[in-house]
Amino acid sequence: MPVDHYENFPVASLLLPRRLRRPIEAIYRFARGADDIADEGDASDAARLQGLADYGEEIERIERGEAPVRPEFNELARVIAEWRLPTQLFRDLLDAFAQDVVVKRYADYPQLLDYCRRSANPVGRLLLHLVGRASDENLHRSDCICTALQLINFWQDVAIDWQKGRIYLPQSDRERFAVCESQIAAGNCSAEWTALLAFEIERTRDLMRAGEALVHQLPGRMGWEIRFTVQGGLRILERIAHSRGDVFRQRPQLGATDYLFIAGRALFM
Repeated sequence: MPVDHYENFPVASLLLPRRLRRPIEAIYRFARGADDIADEGDASDAARLQGLADYGEEIERIERGEAPVRPEFNELARVIAEWRLPTQLFRDLLDAFAQDVVVKRYADYPQLLDYCRRSANPVGRLLLHLVGRASDENLHRSDCICTALQLINFWQDVAIDWQKGRIYLPQSDRERFAVCESQIAAGNCSAEWTALLAFEIERTRDLMRAGEALVHQLPGRMGWEIRFTVQGGLRILERIAHSRGDVFRQRPQLGATDYLFIAGRALFM
């Protein structure tokens, strides 16, 4: 389970306190490994679901205080015990990854938010438990940030997800703006498509803004880590808006100039 690419994780960032890097990396390896089972390679759906079920069995063993069967879970077991992390959050992640195997379309926005509740929000909640700031208000703000980050990733990766047979844009929104699946398949950046993405961008920006006050509740370097995370997500939204929603010809990404904007905005949050 290599540490290389999993959204929403500030993995081993230099901004993170050293004492938190080990538990965050252990959590990351679990999430990255499970996500790869659900999403990578050419395994059958049945094999993917079984692989995720195997992960779930390891979490159950850890919860019972038993030694994991698979050695790669030993460090996670130590982290969960040492930091008293809620194991339900790990099961939520697994549930979301299993959903990705079998669910390829979302009827409406609440259905998509329910997926984000399990696919993204556990990440922020685990981080709050690590820093001892898991109050109800902080958990809510963290959920807003993590869901916004997940949605940003969806809008950024429409073309990539289409190749995997998935559309995360809610069907009700697509119908409202008269955008059909054939337009996504063709990469047709029509006026209707631009309007749909503008709507999703604004709603996602509002969600991020609803959570950004969390940065003032987190200690020292962790607060700065989240400042940069929030501003990075907002900058990606600006990139998508600037392209008028054309995420087909080039995936919106951050460059060197963007990081200067992010740093300046993070400073004045």
